[in-house]
Amino acid sequence: MAHGKSTLAKLIAGIIKPSKGDILVEEKNTKEKKNFLEIRKEIGIVFQNPENQIIFNNVEDEMKFALENLKIDNKEEKIKQALKKVGLEGKEKEETYSLSLGQKQRLCIASVLSMETKYIVLDEPTAMLDPKGKEEIYEIVKKLKQDGYTIIYVTNIIDEILLSDEIWVVEEGCIKDSFSKKDILQHIKQMKDCGIKIPEIIELLQQLEAKDIHIQLEEWTMKELIEKLVKEYRK
Repeated sequence: MAHGKSTLAKLIAGIIKPSKGDILVEEKNTKEKKNFLEIRKEIGIVFQNPENQIIFNNVEDEMKFALENLKIDNKEEKIKQALKKVGLEGKEKEETYSLSLGQKQRLCIASVLSMETKYIVLDEPTAMLDPKGKEEIYEIVKKLKQDGYTIIYVTNIIDEILLSDEIWVVEEGCIKDSFSKKDILQHIKQMKDCGIKIPEIIELLQQLEAKDIHIQLEEWTMKELIEKLVKEYRK
């Protein structure tokens, strides 16, 4: 069933134009052709299948392409720093076809980072990856958030919503609900009404709340929950 998540991501990134209304990126209307290059410098997008996004056979050539189109200077240093942020440092001369699927996805993220955009749209970035590849992307997302990047993360993998600070529920092209992660326990009914399977850790927190045990999480991992429960019972 199509819910409109990827369409919304492409609209936000200026890849497609809205048929009604307007989308502004840093006050620049995505409908206006004169704003195209400036919007590309503000927001980048990474899709679910990196093999559909990578054009060149060489890592450095792949990353230089967008930088040259946007007339961005100091390309070599920007490429070096971006590759370091995704754990691909020293891979500038590698052939892209020799990379694993997870590495290819990290390369796509690095290409966006090299443009020093303020906003990054990740459209189901782990859909094609194995568990190890998924974890690598999660760690990159966490680090980028710490570094101050604004990330719009599109997913239908329910546990991935816990990477976010703000959550939007999209159904059939409409935003059905939106809330902060810290308020997620108050929105379980709305999520279930939309047919969303609740993450196991949220179910556990809800059961604890019913027993008047209040646990505040920061990382929202099972390990953190267990550690805080142990501390609670040792009081």
